[in-house]
Amino acid sequence: MREGMGRPQRRVLGALAVAASWSVVFACVTQPAAAADVQSKQWYLKAMQAEEMWKITTGEGIKVAVIDSGVNPNTPSLKGQVLKGLDATGAAGDENDDYDGHGTNMAELIAGTGSGGGLKGLAPGAKIVPMRVSDTEFQNRNSVNARDVEDAIRAAADSDVKIISMSISSPYSSQEEREAVKYAQSKGKLFFAAVGNDGAGRNQEEYPAGYLQVVGVASADRDGKVAEYSQHGNTVDIAAPGKEIPRWCDNSFQSYCDGEGGTSAATAIASASAALVWSANPDWTANQVLNVLFDTAGRDWKKGDRSAYLGHGLIRPAMNILKGKGDPGDPDISPLTNERTTGSPASPAASEQPSTSASEQPAQSGKGSEADETVAAGDSKTSASDDGGAPLSLILGGIAGVAVLGGVVFALVRRRGTA
Repeated sequence: MREGMGRPQRRVLGALAVAASWSVVFACVTQPAAAADVQSKQWYLKAMQAEEMWKITTGEGIKVAVIDSGVNPNTPSLKGQVLKGLDATGAAGDENDDYDGHGTNMAELIAGTGSGGGLKGLAPGAKIVPMRVSDTEFQNRNSVNARDVEDAIRAAADSDVKIISMSISSPYSSQEEREAVKYAQSKGKLFFAAVGNDGAGRNQEEYPAGYLQVVGVASADRDGKVAEYSQHGNTVDIAAPGKEIPRWCDNSFQSYCDGEGGTSAATAIASASAALVWSANPDWTANQVLNVLFDTAGRDWKKGDRSAYLGHGLIRPAMNILKGKGDPGDPDISPLTNERTTGSPASPAASEQPSTSASEQPAQSGKGSEADETVAAGDSKTSASDDGGAPLSLILGGIAGVAVLGGVVFALVRRRGTA
């Protein structure tokens, strides 16, 4: 379904989506954060044991396509990190002209070096391939390519990127976009997308997270509790940190603002987690990387089952990188669909040079119980010596599981329908 001049309404998911807007909202609810202080606000880096993981891998050798509002390659944290990409909008400018700062923020959360006091990416050794697409606000101001997302996904599929990260979404799907997503899977790509920030509202399924071949990412806070705005249901596959994460205030790139990172930030951090695991295991396929992320996710329910709020659980790359845990499984079977994928080698379309301008699932049980929303900040049965060291109150780093408050069983969901 398409709205207005043949284009889908499409939202940027970096902030709380409680207002009736499809684009990121920067002003009013945020306060500038000095660049020198911004890294101290990245609480999840310590929680995820980033420094320890970086002694083994920083994500080197992995390229991540960021399908978003564009990426500014000239911020201190991204200099030398951004490769040639694609502007799929057809509007003035190119993929390095970020029209609201959101794409640059996502790129920094993935692969920022932290130079100049900027955001430090979880995978600072990875490289970014920007793919600029439009949101509704941009569409209203410009004449754009109505198939920009499909074109961007196919371009990423035909490049040598391994991971696709997308934090712009729409409640409308199309056959063309669906086929592009299938094509990306057939080319061996691992595709992460935000599930949306309207969990306290309509909670309407968003795309591309709604497609079978895409990993839908939910947002969690520092206590391992799903964010109140994070959408829930069949689209959620895994959760990553998304609360209280700084971002660029706007596209002037003068200062960072405090506020919600949203499912956008969670998607970037999940993508960076995959980059670390793939870099440490370069012979694995996308299916194996994802199998390990699902296998090692923090949860206290049966392996293979999925929560409507947290999917397979809280993402924990340190469990593989620091402890060697996780079963990669069959290299040719997708853990999303349980079907065989072709995973043909990708052609090296993206430049190596930095930019100069810069098993069967349980039956569905609806939305899930209310207790499913909350994950306790501690499990007395879990010891730090057994789990990699980080307490659950800091989430993720190596915890053995998560506990549900009230003792209510997590609601489980079947992967969403047929593609």
